[in-house]
Amino acid sequence: MRAVRVWFKKEGRAKYLSHLDMNRCFTRAVRRARLPLWYTEGFNPHPYLNFLAPLPLGQESAAEPLDMKIEGEITGAEIEKRLSAVLPEGIEVTAAADPADEALSIAMAEYGVSLLFGEGRTAAAFAEKSGELIKSGLLTAEKTGKKGRHKVQKQINICEHIFRYEISASGTVCSLKATLPCGSQSNLNPSLMISALKRETGLAEELITIRRIRLLKEDFSEFR
Repeated sequence: MRAVRVWFKKEGRAKYLSHLDMNRCFTRAVRRARLPLWYTEGFNPHPYLNFLAPLPLGQESAAEPLDMKIEGEITGAEIEKRLSAVLPEGIEVTAAADPADEALSIAMAEYGVSLLFGEGRTAAAFAEKSGELIKSGLLTAEKTGKKGRHKVQKQINICEHIFRYEISASGTVCSLKATLPCGSQSNLNPSLMISALKRETGLAEELITIRRIRLLKEDFSEFR
């Protein structure tokens, strides 16, 4: 038995699949692909599948990692080929290989956000005002957390959780790239940042696309 890390894209309509839906999707896919998976023991054995950093609903991704356990000598290329043949539209396997990093080393994620406005001047104003807000070092938002077994609302300063960012406008589109916490220790949903920026600027887009570009480790190197 050996561990294999599968990388896949999640795009288009597939972004509306929840984490539970993704579990069901890949469970069916690995069976249809007839992969020699290792199954858990017990009364109801099932294939070992571990999504390392589940993506929030409604967001796309260029590189999502899924760990599975394989029995036999099947190659990564064969795993990629078999899964790609049975997965639905919007989910594409891009690689399958031995894990290079421990799952716990995920510390950050780089996101690309595209906001479409009705007018170019509105897009430019959003980019300018948002840049000023982030530079100010103070941008608050309410975030759901836990206190014991109970969920609580707490106010956070989003600027303290933005490691890197770039923002610009071109025509009616405002583009934002941001590196935010992601992983078992800390997590910040980019939609929370965008909601806070819209609240403070008083400007709202007509269409938004949020895409996770890659996962990073604490030293900003790419997680593989």
